[in-house]
Amino acid sequence: MSLIRSFTHHPATVGETYGQHLGFATGVGGRMVLAGLACMVHGLFPFLFERTGSRTILALHARVTTGARGAHPAPPAGAPERA
Repeated sequence: MSLIRSFTHHPATVGETYGQHLGFATGVGGRMVLAGLACMVHGLFPFLFERTGSRTILALHARVTTGARGAHPAPPAGAPERA
């Protein structure tokens, strides 16, 4: 597989360019990091961020599984996951 194809193959399977995929993946990752931090704060202070983690998980699941993304086949069990 050529070097350029390494960067463009997977984004193309979900109907995106490399740049679009970079934006989408970093946006999802950023939301996951922030929600994870909120969950950690919630562990210390249970009255804060009571629904942030679960709401974020549901929102991200809906966002990632719509359109061409939902049609993207899941990797076989045990296969390394690629973003």
